Amino acid sequence: MTLKKIKIDFTDTLKGLYPLEEIQSFFNILSEKYLNLSRIEVALNPDRTFSKTEAEKFRKAISRLKKHEPIQYIIRETEFYGLPFKVNKHTLIPRPETEELVEWILDNSEFRIQDSELLDIGTGTGCIAISLAKNLASANVSALDISEEALKIASKNAEINEVKVDLFQMDVLNTKTLPQQYDIIVSNPPYVRELEKKQMQQNVLNYEPESALYVSNEDPLLFYRTISRLAKRYLKSNGKLFFEINEYLADELTELLKSEDFKNIEVKKDIFGKNRMIKCNLNEPT
Repeated sequence: MTLKKIKIDFTDTLKGLYPLEEIQSFFNILSEKYLNLSRIEVALNPDRTFSKTEAEKFRKAISRLKKHEPIQYIIRETEFYGLPFKVNKHTLIPRPETEELVEWILDNSEFRIQDSELLDIGTGTGCIAISLAKNLASANVSALDISEEALKIASKNAEINEVKVDLFQMDVLNTKTLPQQYDIIVSNPPYVRELEKKQMQQNVLNYEPESALYVSNEDPLLFYRTISRLAKRYLKSNGKLFFEINEYLADELTELLKSEDFKNIEVKKDIFGKNRMIKCNLNEPT
């Protein structure tokens, strides 16, 4: 079977399930992964023939895409902040909005000092912690997660990207202590309310880990409240707290942080114009 033929079959099978541009993107991603062919090489080599093994990989991918499985899980990798990351069913797929959170932290140049201490709570793939470590060579970066399987992926990603991140397992909802004081604490915790599930795409609903996504309608700020209280004890006096947030709960979270005695609270919109990030300072002790 030729490349041209399998591309036609690939497109025809998925037509109606995805936009044509997305189908073409899927095919290019799979061609690079399975055949080591760039998008241009795919266009220039329509008569390239497949081996049975190669053809079977595409058939399996088509079957999984028909069930709306994310392409990142199919190829078991993605890119974040220009870096490669392994992903699997135990980890959320890193989002472009979270890249903006990393950029916002890096823009705070005062934390580029020697031996600054950073902590990422709920690290998943390690994308935030590893991207910070890669771009802040003098910083000491730590990250925690409740999931042992997620930490295995984060450890692999740190190795792939040649950075040192101190990883440890912890249930942040059931701890009163952290290992040390930090200049920055950052978290992208679960923040999608159960009532918002109906807005989610099938590829998210059916495949990404629920424990990393959803919170109850009754207490949607549970993680933010818990983490902010830990931050009050474990941020240095000039430290900063950064969160990725639910676009609908910016006002409620701002009030929560005020009640926990944080100051200089700033909400930032993402590239889609949605309230997506918040940062604040810890008040000086009195």
